Amino acid sequence: MKSSGKLFVPSLPTLWPHMLTSRPKPGALPPFSSPNVRYFYFARNAIWLTVKMLGLDQGEVLMPAYHHGVEVEALVDAGATPRFYRVGSRWDVDLEDVARRIGPKTKALYLTHYAGFPGPAAEMRKLADKHGLILIEDCALSLLSSDGAVPLGTTGDVGIFCLYKTLPVPNGGALVVNGPRQYSLPEPPAPPSASTFSHTVSALLQNLELRGGAFGRGLRSLVRAVGHGTVKAASIERVATGTQHFDRRHVDLGMSPLTKRIALAQDLESIVEQRRRNYFFLLGRLRDVSAPLFNQLPPGACPLFYPLVVQDKAEVLARLRAQGIDAIDFWKRFHPACDAGAFPEVAQLRRSIVEIPCHQDLSPEVMADVAQAVRDALKSDRKTKKRAG
Repeated sequence: MKSSGKLFVPSLPTLWPHMLTSRPKPGALPPFSSPNVRYFYFARNAIWLTVKMLGLDQGEVLMPAYHHGVEVEALVDAGATPRFYRVGSRWDVDLEDVARRIGPKTKALYLTHYAGFPGPAAEMRKLADKHGLILIEDCALSLLSSDGAVPLGTTGDVGIFCLYKTLPVPNGGALVVNGPRQYSLPEPPAPPSASTFSHTVSALLQNLELRGGAFGRGLRSLVRAVGHGTVKAASIERVATGTQHFDRRHVDLGMSPLTKRIALAQDLESIVEQRRRNYFFLLGRLRDVSAPLFNQLPPGACPLFYPLVVQDKAEVLARLRAQGIDAIDFWKRFHPACDAGAFPEVAQLRRSIVEIPCHQDLSPEVMADVAQAVRDALKSDRKTKKRAG
């Protein structure tokens, strides 16, 4: 399927040129508001350091069966053993299953907040305290989200964040240590400046394409072609973000100063408001063609994307991408350490969830086009199945 060229809807927010010179604002949400924070190139680096810092290596960590996989890889590489607990069909943690699986070797509980939707942090905190365990809050998909008035990442002993999934920055992860206990955390070195520059230019070009229509698309294609040749000729190592696997070679990489500057200049409250607006727009336009995973958006939640429930991921993804919408196949595979057969609800989630962008760059007019494209893709998918049947 070839793109119609009418839409360009990137999965992540783009970098507007004025953001490079905007003045920093005081961060009102974690990790920017946290007194004890260290920044990294990747959130996975923070997971690796957490295991080492808290002495979780040689012990077991209870993790959700619904996971990306890279967080499990980071934990295993650091020396801990993952054990998995049940997550239901609506991303709900089975707290009774968590309690049953706590054993003599368990050292920590690991809670993932999915796509901005808060998990049961208070209940997991009580369970951790009852058994003398560490609680790790994974907020990599939930930057800027709160559970009502409680910011995610502040209930656990540590909170782990990813910046570049929510903000238009070239890299960035964070480790927040909560509570009175202080840890001596080394400041990781900055990443290669050439790699940061490459990511920054890419984000600026995406913004150009988003705003510039056909002209922007043509100019972006030309600049990308020249840029790829230059990068290759100069042998620049581009440390890719959004990769599927943990790489020990990059574990000590810190966050670039440019990332911090851009991040601190963002209007965080406005980003939350715009994402919620776009999510509600899709919810209202799509609920009649695909039963929503959630009928409401909890107070304080900052949605990373709209989780669309589909029957045939490959077909729907192909149709959306043909319309210029960068929809994503959300968490398709289990980590090999997790027995897929033991968690049928998670297996079904992996077969059926597609990420639909709803980020702050997308205007109501664009969201209307996105909603119509999704409706058309779902109807076409159903017609194909009827003919096949």
